[in-house]
This record gives sequence, C-alpha cells and structure tokens, in this order.
Amino acid sequence: MLDSLLSLDRELLIYLNSLGSQTYDSFWIFITQQRNWTPFFLLIFAALFFKLDRKVFVKLMLTVVIVLLLVLAITESTKELVQRLRPSQEPSLQNVLRILSRPTNYSFFSGHASTSFSIAVLLWLSLRRKLKWIGIFFIWPVLFTASRIYLGVHYPTDILVGIFVGGLTGYLTHRFIKDRLEFANN
Repeated sequence: MLDSLLSLDRELLIYLNSLGSQTYDSFWIFITQQRNWTPFFLLIFAALFFKLDRKVFVKLMLTVVIVLLLVLAITESTKELVQRLRPSQEPSLQNVLRILSRPTNYSFFSGHASTSFSIAVLLWLSLRRKLKWIGIFFIWPVLFTASRIYLGVHYPTDILVGIFVGGLTGYLTHRFIKDRLEFANN
C-alpha cells in the first residue's frame, strides 16, 4: 500500500513538473522566494494596521508569530524524523524532472506549505467577518506551494501534508485563542 502511494506520488510529480516551460521558469523561481512576497505582506499588514484597533493588531501579530514558530518546530522536527530525500536529490529522477532549485534539507513535509497555510488559515478564521477581503491572503500559499512542485523540490504528498498540518495548526491556534482575544470572530 505504501509503495503504491509513493509510486503514485512520484508519477504525479513527474507529470505536474513536466507541464513547466522555460517561458514560466523565472516567474516560479520568483514566486518561491520568501523575500519576494515582502511587498504583499506589507500591504496586507498595513491594511490590518489601519483597519484594526492597535491593541487588536498587536495581539494578532503576536499570534501570527506564535503560530509560525509552532508550525516551523513541527515541520523541522518531522523532516529530521522522516528524512525523505527531495525529488531534486533523488538519483532516479535527475534526468526525468525539470529541476530548477536544489535545497539540501529533507522534503517531508513542505515548510513552504505548512507555514503559509498556517498563517493564512489563522488570519482568515480570525478576521473573515470583520474584513471580507482577508481571503485574498490565500493567493500567497496557493502560489507559494505550487512553485515547489514546479521547481522539482517537493513531492505532491509533501505539499498536501504541509497544507494539512499548517491549516490544522492555524485552526487549532485560532480555536485556542478565539475566546481570549478580541479580534476573533465569535
């Protein structure tokens, strides 16, 4: 059963990765780099700063930092425990994939997926009734995680588990804090 799942994972990666072309390479390389999202974050956080009470804004930002640290700890400890090689490190895939990046740490599960979805879910759950536009923040994790398959550095299951763990961490953090902080949607 596990062998079948891993084989399907590999074949799906090969298929999705093969859809790429040199025309779009620079776009996806740009998308995958966290620093390139800084203007987007600044715009979102500036909007939050001006739309929310200062005290609420500070509490929300502290909660974002806490969820980020929590999901990073879960992600990195899982990577060290599982020690799954990245597709870009797998000798049998070297001549099959379009590999545009070669990170050297482990693959399972995606830190890009877990961190971005934890923050997006937390913000959406916390602010969706007050700020109808907060759902736009999901543009970031969707593009961010898609870039990892395009670049050949994650298997689809790395992404899916990262989305699940990140989303669950964001959800559980929201559930824990929603009755304690004013910015939660009750």
